[in-house]
This record gives sequence, structure tokens and C-alpha cells, in this order.
Amino acid sequence: MKKIVYAIQHGLLESSFFKASPNKNSRPDISDIRLIIVHGISLPPEQFGNHCIDDFFLNQLNPEAHPYFKEICHLQVSTHLLIRRDGTITQFVPFEERAWHAGVSTFNGKENCNDFSIGIELEGTDQLAYTEEQYIELSRCCRSLIKNYPLITTDNIVGHSDVAPGRKTDPGESFDWEKLKTLL
Repeated sequence: MKKIVYAIQHGLLESSFFKASPNKNSRPDISDIRLIIVHGISLPPEQFGNHCIDDFFLNQLNPEAHPYFKEICHLQVSTHLLIRRDGTITQFVPFEERAWHAGVSTFNGKENCNDFSIGIELEGTDQLAYTEEQYIELSRCCRSLIKNYPLITTDNIVGHSDVAPGRKTDPGESFDWEKLKTLL
């Protein structure tokens, strides 16, 4: 397989659809982007292929659409990228800005991972296998980010559970880290 690298211009990935999330702010130091955090998300839980994740990151989630949404609709969260099960990529926050994806988090002794990380959400759950298309697109995105942000290395690609242990479990045991490493 050819190892494609996407262009990044003005903090936006060329292969993505852009939908501006209001849930962002300035990074303390854009030259300190050093980490990629892989997440897993499905809304409603274990349901795929709808607009609910987008609505969540855009503060447009209808609390009446599903009982779970009443619990989360007040949260203000975002991510840089969402990779759907078919490989489609949506970007919600430019890379030079801080997306609100990691929450209370620590990496290598440094707290507040949102300050220096890029969040990539995969449409999925901890228990169900992610798709081949997602692994291909995730590897392309990671290669592109490594090329554009020199402090990011393959060792600095981690799961949400790695930076928020005990609080978060995603992307879960269904995520194949060895597969991702072979694709990088």
C-alpha cells in the first residue's frame, strides 16, 4: 500500500470536511504540538452512521432524540478530527487551536494534554472492531501530522485511556495498536 501523506494548510487537513466547532480556544504554544490522542465515540452508544457525533461537537445535540443525550448535551467538547467507519474525515478544530477532547489528562508528567495534543476520534466502541478504512485513514492522518509537527513521533500516538487512566477506556481493547504501527 502506498503511504499517502495529506497536505495541511492553515491547520486544516486537505482530505477532510470542515465543520467549525465553537468548543476550542488558543493553544499556549503552537510550536509545542507533540502528541496524538486516539479516541473512540459513538452516539447514541454503539450506533453508527448518523449525524449525532457532529451535533455533539457543534453543541447542537437534541436532548430529546435519545435518553443518553440528556446526560451529555450540556458538555462542551470537540476534537480535531473524526474518522467515520467508512473512512470519511471531518475536521472540527484547526490543528493550531486547542480542541477540548482529552479533559483531565497527563502525558510523560505534563498535564493538560489539550494544550499540546491533537485529538482524533474514531467512530466506534471499545468492544467492536474498528474498520480497515479507519486504520488506513488514521495512519495517513498520523503520517501527515508527524510530517507537519516535528515534535510528534510514532511513540507519541496514544489512546485516551493512556492519558486519562481510570477515567477513560477508549479507544478500547478492540483497537489494534500493532496494526496501526505497521501502517505508519
